[in-house]
Amino acid sequence: MCGRYTHLLTWRQIVELYQLLDPEGQPPVAPNDFVARYNIAPTQKAPVVRQRDGKRECAMLRWGLIPSWAKDAKIAYKTINARAETVATAPSYRAAFKARRCLVPTSGFYEWQKTPGGKQPYLIGFKDGRAFSFAGLWETWKDQASGETVETYTIITCPPNEVAGRIHDRMPVIVDPSDFDRWLRAAEPPADLLRPYPAAGMTAYPVSKAVNSPAKDMPSLIERIASP
Repeated sequence: MCGRYTHLLTWRQIVELYQLLDPEGQPPVAPNDFVARYNIAPTQKAPVVRQRDGKRECAMLRWGLIPSWAKDAKIAYKTINARAETVATAPSYRAAFKARRCLVPTSGFYEWQKTPGGKQPYLIGFKDGRAFSFAGLWETWKDQASGETVETYTIITCPPNEVAGRIHDRMPVIVDPSDFDRWLRAAEPPADLLRPYPAAGMTAYPVSKAVNSPAKDMPSLIERIASP
């Protein structure tokens, strides 16, 4: 699964990576809550890029997909990840997989390896530090009690590549920039993209167990520590 990740991109990097320009070729204004994040946790808001009304946009959505038919928001704790093997048929995700796919910007994700001294967190990303994108789905849900409309997302996971597999048995699906348009716009869901990303160029290193706490969100969390 993917239970924590980082987002360190600037707004300019988001605009350039995802080509977020208005019809006049001007960049959109950044969301008010757009900030660097070192430890994004479930139910927190984070940026996602989606296709809406014929154009790409970046919006701040809550992590943990709430299907439109859900009776309450508690289901979000169980829907932070959708499995690539069942996303097309699972009731919580199948509608979004057909029509509401998104990209989740990231700079790295955390996974935990079981060790004699307890679970050790690792940060997984690219050796050159490049930003990349998870395959995601988004949904709109209305709270019948309060009338509030909530937009949420999930991250799709798949079997791991050689780097992630040394630590955990799942990894997020990573979408290459050359496939952005197809993932966001294809009429038929591009299921062939739901595969482990090639391990070449990727790396994983141990980080502080402070990342275990969702309340902690600071640069030191992504610093390499001595191998446990």
